[in-house]
Amino acid sequence: MSISKHGAQHKQAFDEPLWWGLFSAGGVCFAVLLPAVILFIAVLLPLGLLPAEALSYERASALLFSVPGFLFIGAVVCLPLFHAAHRLRHGLFDISVGNDATNKKLMYGGAALLSLLALGLVLAGMLG
Repeated sequence: MSISKHGAQHKQAFDEPLWWGLFSAGGVCFAVLLPAVILFIAVLLPLGLLPAEALSYERASALLFSVPGFLFIGAVVCLPLFHAAHRLRHGLFDISVGNDATNKKLMYGGAALLSLLALGLVLAGMLG
């Protein structure tokens, strides 16, 4: 614990670098990978600039339910979830909504549960 110049005690947040690291990694994935995914799936494929079989069900399933697919879902889904959780937590803190410790558990816990669900579905597909 540290004591501020006004005499109030503040608990040191030792886990904050972890959350900031996940926040920044998620932000990079939002900024770099997600636009590329949108470009390929929502623009190039419908315009016919990519062959239709490029994302056929068989090929997409084979790509998704593999180790690279697992890593891809981790980068495109899980890390941005932690980025969003961090933004929401600090937004709630800034407008003084709720208790920060509770908001922290809700936001990061929700991101962790959704990440486990996403990765679990990919893992189930890999094993099944």
